[in-house]
Amino acid sequence: MRVLKSRRLRDFSLMTVGIAMTAWGLDAFLVPNRLAAGGVSGLATVIYYWSKANMGIVVPVGIGMLLMNAVLLAVAWRFRGLGYVAKTLYGAVGLSVLVDVLAPFTPALASDDLLLAALYGGAICGLGMGLVFKAGGNTGGTDIVGQLLSRRLPFGVGQIMLVVDAGVMLLAALQFGPKLALYGAVAIFVNSTAIDLVLEGISVEKAVWIISDHVDRLGESINLELGRGATRIEATGVFTGERRGTLLVVLSRNELDSLKAIVAAIDPDAMVIISNVHEAIGEGFKAMRGLG
Repeated sequence: MRVLKSRRLRDFSLMTVGIAMTAWGLDAFLVPNRLAAGGVSGLATVIYYWSKANMGIVVPVGIGMLLMNAVLLAVAWRFRGLGYVAKTLYGAVGLSVLVDVLAPFTPALASDDLLLAALYGGAICGLGMGLVFKAGGNTGGTDIVGQLLSRRLPFGVGQIMLVVDAGVMLLAALQFGPKLALYGAVAIFVNSTAIDLVLEGISVEKAVWIISDHVDRLGESINLELGRGATRIEATGVFTGERRGTLLVVLSRNELDSLKAIVAAIDPDAMVIISNVHEAIGEGFKAMRGLG
């Protein structure tokens, strides 16, 4: 049973809206106010202003993002395969192109108030990226770096992305001064918070308990469509005394909406309990090797 096939149009639409929101937020608030809000877009902003001031060459932000993502996608193809690259390609290329396409038609907003620019720019870009993540996609950049390095370093994806963003902030401080870099840090924080609001969680991984009379079908669908394993536990209701199956699934927050769709399609009456996971170690997550 392919529950998620019917959601392709919905996911494509969400990703398109999310990419457009993110591109507009960059063009309206962050790039014109020299606010490097981390990641590839922040680094491309630094390069845009540095090359313009020191070399007399204009490297549009979208082009810069596209070139950096092209390198990252080539590396990802080498280590993760074509399937991973295909899922990332639309978000990464689409955002890079839209940033440059919308730039001539987007007025610079809040140029007289950097705090407002950081707050609104971070929030709009975060909401847009949250929609992309909710659709199961991503926009490349630090996501790729984090996912590739997390397999070889004893750190989680979020920790690696934080280090990368800190490096971009340092470059922004050298190019724009510490004041603008600090406003950029505000934009990063707001951006992350907005993404979490869209995805209904603040941790990278989620633990999901599913109590249902159809755990076999649910487990099969979760394994087939999400590529995630599940642990079945037999449970007994205290009030009714009835025995019911329970599934424990640990997955990334990007996959949470897809899991809900699977459960809703197979057993709308199931009890689903979702909780944050501070850290997940093992197959499909951070490797145990090197943590001891």
